[in-house]
Amino acid sequence: MTTQTTSGNGPVTVLITRRVRPGRERAFEDVAASLIEAAARFPGHLGGYVLRPEGEGSALYQTLFAFDDQSHLDAWTASAERRALVDKLAQVSEGEGAVHSLSGLEGWFALPEAPTRKPPPRPKMALVTWMGIFPLVYVLSKTVTPLLSGFPPVVGILAVTFLVTVAMTWVVMPFLVRMMAKWLYPELRKKD
Repeated sequence: MTTQTTSGNGPVTVLITRRVRPGRERAFEDVAASLIEAAARFPGHLGGYVLRPEGEGSALYQTLFAFDDQSHLDAWTASAERRALVDKLAQVSEGEGAVHSLSGLEGWFALPEAPTRKPPPRPKMALVTWMGIFPLVYVLSKTVTPLLSGFPPVVGILAVTFLVTVAMTWVVMPFLVRMMAKWLYPELRKKD
């Protein structure tokens, strides 16, 4: 298994990419779901989910796990329960899975077709993140906040920040990263 880790304290997200054997997709998804359920029972678990392949004919599945710190992630990674489930995944996958640990904003910048690529420079990540957050905060503060005017102000802030987080994670950042991939990752321009 290829591993790249990012040092630092605080939350860490692990992105695992595996190529699933043709016709074994359902078996892979079942085992991956069991893996996520098992991880949820470990201390420090913050969440996890399976990303199905993007695009017709792709067999690359990605599984994400988030833990509150590296020590809790390490405990999960070293567990016998995880190893047994990973062995089952290996039976329905081709080759070894690629593992990339991400901390901070790096998780938003993983390209599905190249999940183990080194993250872009922090100034570029900050600019693209701001390009996503600014319009979302503006639109949501003009639409959602007035709807909650009868509640304490903190309710409006909670609603807007929740919606911004969800939209950034599953809609805006995947779109922006794909759209700006050649600027974020100059080495992709060389392939054209």
